[in-house]
Amino acid sequence: MTTKPSIAQGATDVPLIEQTIGDFFDDMAARQGDRDALVSAHEKKRLSYLELQRESNRLASALFKLGLRPGDRVGIWSHNNVPWVLMQLATAKAGIILVNINPAYRTSELEYALNKVACKALVTMKSFKTSDYVGMLRELAPELATAQPGELQAARLPHLRTVAWIDTPADSGELPGLMRFSALLESGSADDAKVAATSKTLRATDPINIQFTSGTTGFPKGATLTHRNILNNGFFIGECMKLTPEDRLCIPVPLYHCFGMVLGNLACLTHGSTIVYPNDGFDPITVLQTVQAEKCTGLHGVPTMFIAELDHPRFKEFDLSTLRTGIMAGSPCPTEVMKRVVEQMHLREITIAYGMTETSPVSCQSSTDTPLEKRVSTVGTVQPHLEIKIIDPASGDIVPRGQSGEFCTRGYSVMHGYWEDPEKTREAIDSDGWMHTGDLATMDDEGYVNIVGRIKDLVIRGGENIYPREIEEFLYRHPKVQDVQVVGLPDKKYGEELCAWIIVKPGQTATADEIRDFCKGQIAHYKVPRYIEFVTEFPMTVTGKIQKFKIREAMKGRLGLDEERTA
Repeated sequence: MTTKPSIAQGATDVPLIEQTIGDFFDDMAARQGDRDALVSAHEKKRLSYLELQRESNRLASALFKLGLRPGDRVGIWSHNNVPWVLMQLATAKAGIILVNINPAYRTSELEYALNKVACKALVTMKSFKTSDYVGMLRELAPELATAQPGELQAARLPHLRTVAWIDTPADSGELPGLMRFSALLESGSADDAKVAATSKTLRATDPINIQFTSGTTGFPKGATLTHRNILNNGFFIGECMKLTPEDRLCIPVPLYHCFGMVLGNLACLTHGSTIVYPNDGFDPITVLQTVQAEKCTGLHGVPTMFIAELDHPRFKEFDLSTLRTGIMAGSPCPTEVMKRVVEQMHLREITIAYGMTETSPVSCQSSTDTPLEKRVSTVGTVQPHLEIKIIDPASGDIVPRGQSGEFCTRGYSVMHGYWEDPEKTREAIDSDGWMHTGDLATMDDEGYVNIVGRIKDLVIRGGENIYPREIEEFLYRHPKVQDVQVVGLPDKKYGEELCAWIIVKPGQTATADEIRDFCKGQIAHYKVPRYIEFVTEFPMTVTGKIQKFKIREAMKGRLGLDEERTA
């Protein structure tokens, strides 16, 4: 075992950007105004950099005409579309804080989010699949029925004044109390002097974005991010992917989350690349169709998305030969899936990124030229201008390389704080500026980091520490296993036992005994899952993060297990 400590610093040869998002974007538009900035396949819309600049200026002007001022909060409750990216740029230009609201939220979560940060305006989809967004708003604010657009006074949403719904040319009729997004946009002026004057007063360190972190316990916390946080993170992510103005990045991950908004939109906009949305929500066939039709060079996704694309019955029909790079992130990336993505989707330069919303989000990333064995087994090395360390969670001491501990990071990417929650902010960020992630990691001699689990996911069976990630990686090698998640369940005798939820490949069947036989002689007996369940899907967040706590709760209920019995 090496005695070298698990601490590393990123390169500083490329300086940090100290501009605001609006100023940086305007400089890019001036350099290459006629190039494609945005292609939204499902909306059949294309905007050049100059067109995107004009429309975002117009929207910033319209937001001022609603009476909004720098520092005010405006919510966006929508899947991926042109209005979303216009809101991202317009709010940045106006100094208004954009509040990303999860499209999976329902009434109580929406009420909490809007009130927690005192949103004065909300831009929302009318509906999506089975979600009736306007219906939920009317439930919370029945006053909309008689309110003039822009003059809402609702008892349960006391700060909200304006609701704009994202309309299409096919939408006939008005929605009482709501304003059409198209009308809002038309009310602004693309050359409003107030927008230009305001941008001169903004600083890169101003908060510009609030993202709610989906805690497994308690209320979501509003991670508050600045221009400097997310603009630089987007830039260095694009650098890792070696993006240029020739690149066209397909973004099927949701924009309300950092993956879409920073690793997608901002990585492109800082490199003059083209943003491509295949659809509003994820659908594997539209991803494959859009990559082929738009000759995309990059593709983002969480592992479950790449699995759905690879295993689609029509996968072989599509020409994906233009693909080169992209990012797989959001949850641990199974080695076997990564190999298939490289070989079958031509993504030879795909990178792995690791981070969290509170760090804008990426702390570590592999590069396009990271050796494949490192790309499939680690989350890369520390990003530029950041520091990382791995500590013993109990003592706070830095652990030697190769030993697991809590991953901590410090630098420009660490959030401004949790919105109006200094206590929770202090719990997460220590007095020296280190963000404590709650993730367990190791660092090798070359500085490559491997995430081995969450501190709370660690399973201790009869005194043996077991990392579910290791068991998952092993089970992915089984020829019938498409996807797998491993959790710990309470056990009288051993304290905890392992449980595996397995999705088998299409057209296949498997038995628990088959899986156990596969493990025998290959992994230690105590690592063989006691409980094996075959399922068709995992409980997930909208961003594709597996909710392991829900798997645990379901199994405890099914097996009649009780935490207290293990005490």
